[in-house]
Amino acid sequence: MIRAVEPDTHTSAPVLAAYRYCEAVTGQQARNFAYGIRLLPTPKRRAMSALYAFSRRVDDIGDGALPDDVKAARLEDTRALLTRVRDRAVDEDDTDPVAVALAHTAQHFPVPLGGLDELIDGVQMDLRGETYETWDDLKVYCRCVAGAIGRVSLGVFGTEPGARGVERAPEYADTLGLALQLTNILRDVREDAEGGRTYLPADDLAKFGCSAGFSGPTPPEGSDFAGLVHFEVRRARALFAEGYRLLPMLDRRSGACVAAMAGIYRRLLDRIEREPEAVLRGRVSLPGREKAYVAVRGLSGLDTRHVTRRTVRRRA
Repeated sequence: MIRAVEPDTHTSAPVLAAYRYCEAVTGQQARNFAYGIRLLPTPKRRAMSALYAFSRRVDDIGDGALPDDVKAARLEDTRALLTRVRDRAVDEDDTDPVAVALAHTAQHFPVPLGGLDELIDGVQMDLRGETYETWDDLKVYCRCVAGAIGRVSLGVFGTEPGARGVERAPEYADTLGLALQLTNILRDVREDAEGGRTYLPADDLAKFGCSAGFSGPTPPEGSDFAGLVHFEVRRARALFAEGYRLLPMLDRRSGACVAAMAGIYRRLLDRIEREPEAVLRGRVSLPGREKAYVAVRGLSGLDTRHVTRRTVRRRA
């Protein structure tokens, strides 16, 4: 069991200000995750915003326009920040609000900070221009940039006492992260190609005649692009199905948060499946009202009950 410890009620003004900064970053930039995070009670919401703000900083370094050597140096700075957080060497009046909020979160929740090191490792893989021959190769990258974040977030959510199979909760959180990342990769295939990045496994691209890449709004001539997308969608759906087994292990509001975040991505996957070539014309997204519906559905516990019933039938 992973027990989240609620922060004390006497949080200092500098720490509250640091959390407000992180929540502002989350509200402005977490176009999908913010819908889930806002369902959490205040202490967990603040902690998740601190994790998001740190992760956003790492991602922005990797996606920015700076020279690679400058990016590498800044990534090492973020790793040094993690060392300071581990050593409890961040003062409340530190000038970096993300450092202050993350340090407070780490002191009050059993967050495995090594997962944030893995995130940095993943962005460094991008800097090296790594490509992936097989799904097993790509999984290593996905676990760094998304699976690890699932495991870190589980430290904030905690697990319910007596939940069946709870020892596998980190595994399910990791798998759900993989599902979200593979969905991201499908959605951003054109944008990534324009940035010189290819994430889909080379053997999958070859199988469907897409090895030439995606430099325009139409698939490579003679390719089965729809077949490729549907193949990857099936893989993502299997990951979602496995990762959703985490939901019954969480308390109601943590489960609602995870169900909302994952539900938005599952609906994105539905849209991509219906119109595969849309990802070559621009970024596929959901309207705000649909995201809000998914958040309400998560809070209702429908997804958790569905997973619970399915698990009971499997055991019967």
